Amino acid sequence: MPGHSATSGHQLVRQPDDRPAVTEPVGAGSDRWFAPSPRVSAVDRPAGAPVPDPASRWRPDVTAVLPYAGSRASSRTRWLRGWMVTAPVDVAALLTPLLVTQHFWRGTLAMAALTVAVFAAGGLYQARRHVSILDELPSLCGRLLAAAAVVAIIAALRHESEGYVFSYLRGVAVAAGLVIVGRFVTRQLTITARRRRWVEHNAIIIGSGPTALELARVLRRYPQYGLRFVGCVDMSSQSGPLSPPLIGSPDQLGQLVRLLECDVLLVADPDCSESFLMEILREPAIGSCDLWAVPQLWGSRSHGDHIGAIPVVKIGRTTLSGPRWALKRLSDILFATVALLLLSPVLLLCAVATFIDGGPGIFFHQERVGRNGKPFRIVKFRSMRPVDEQESRTNWSIAHDQRVGRIGRILRRTSLDELPQLWNILRGDMSVVGPRPERPHFVEKFSAEYPTYAMRHRVPVGLTGLAQVSGLRGDTPISDRARFDNYYIENWSLWLDAKVLLRTVTEVVRGGGR
Repeated sequence: MPGHSATSGHQLVRQPDDRPAVTEPVGAGSDRWFAPSPRVSAVDRPAGAPVPDPASRWRPDVTAVLPYAGSRASSRTRWLRGWMVTAPVDVAALLTPLLVTQHFWRGTLAMAALTVAVFAAGGLYQARRHVSILDELPSLCGRLLAAAAVVAIIAALRHESEGYVFSYLRGVAVAAGLVIVGRFVTRQLTITARRRRWVEHNAIIIGSGPTALELARVLRRYPQYGLRFVGCVDMSSQSGPLSPPLIGSPDQLGQLVRLLECDVLLVADPDCSESFLMEILREPAIGSCDLWAVPQLWGSRSHGDHIGAIPVVKIGRTTLSGPRWALKRLSDILFATVALLLLSPVLLLCAVATFIDGGPGIFFHQERVGRNGKPFRIVKFRSMRPVDEQESRTNWSIAHDQRVGRIGRILRRTSLDELPQLWNILRGDMSVVGPRPERPHFVEKFSAEYPTYAMRHRVPVGLTGLAQVSGLRGDTPISDRARFDNYYIENWSLWLDAKVLLRTVTEVVRGGGR
């Protein structure tokens, strides 16, 4: 039949706007996958095109995948996230006592700020697939009580009047009750919006086994999970009426994410190695997607979330983007500004010492590779005698290099030669903490030798890094450095940055530099 793929099971129907769409399952318990539906796009095959042999492995041309024909409402709300509704309602509820009296305004503001911070740290603003106020209630109440206890202790220490403290706590109790009511309302709104398909996100399942098949069926039957199933990707060549629709292979995932405007990836029994899959999921085009996985051991209870009783856990983003990236950039600007002001006498002393040691030209400029492979010019205090440009680009400097002068050796051992890079941080070329920048010649060389090396450029390079404070400086294995750098990227937090900075200070104090 023209327009029918024997391997994927897609039967295309032409919509009034000339967009192709695949079909929906017939009945909740049917083994047939598709009946006409105007909501899902697939691979469009021109009339008269040859039908692939079912016994052969079908690798579709991803250029034939048309943009996903979702509902108009969902296409306009793709940017919307749950915390954008929940967080403002929480703040409004916590500030409600100010409508009655402004006598406790400082405590009320402190309570609101602390509660929102505690909620965020506890994951109460993270996306959930199964939305239920009863699931969140224990964590919600526990964190409200903890925040209220902290504020109450501070209020009791500042004000000896019991009447003042009790009056304030009555307002806190009212605010806490309103937070729970607000959560109930927002959760009901979320479920309603999902069921009516006002808000939903395109989802691709990675895998084609029994779990992937059941997960796809659940997503097509129950819209309350907020996901619209668009197809599976896998290395498998299986086909048949009980096989999920394959729209490509894992190595085509980046192109499919862009073409289908995919927001969510679900990993379920993929027919490929874990290392190969992780390499694909680290691609920049995929880094913006929310990543969920079905645990291999179904007894795990990491977050208590599920899709139709199929347990799923949320995997942290493999790149820094969105609010996390904005937070990191803000912290970089604040740190670099304060450090330049406080360390200005030290910078002046290093500049004078460098001039005395080697004459004019106290700064050393060199091209390095930054975020997404973009080159920039790094600035440092000169610690080595000048060399020709070619040698500077390609010579690997190690400890005890004869070109390093006496002052330069002190600067390098204490890492003071790196301080001018605070200017690079303010410019946005670098970050305070991140993978250390390298020269283009060595980036090309190491990227060819170590497949994971280039992945470290997903974030800005740093003044210091996890690899460096873990003893991987100078002439140490590049593969070990890349592994630590990628671990840092995939597990980033402000506290991890703080730990790296504290360990950096320790290294500088004990002279553990190069």
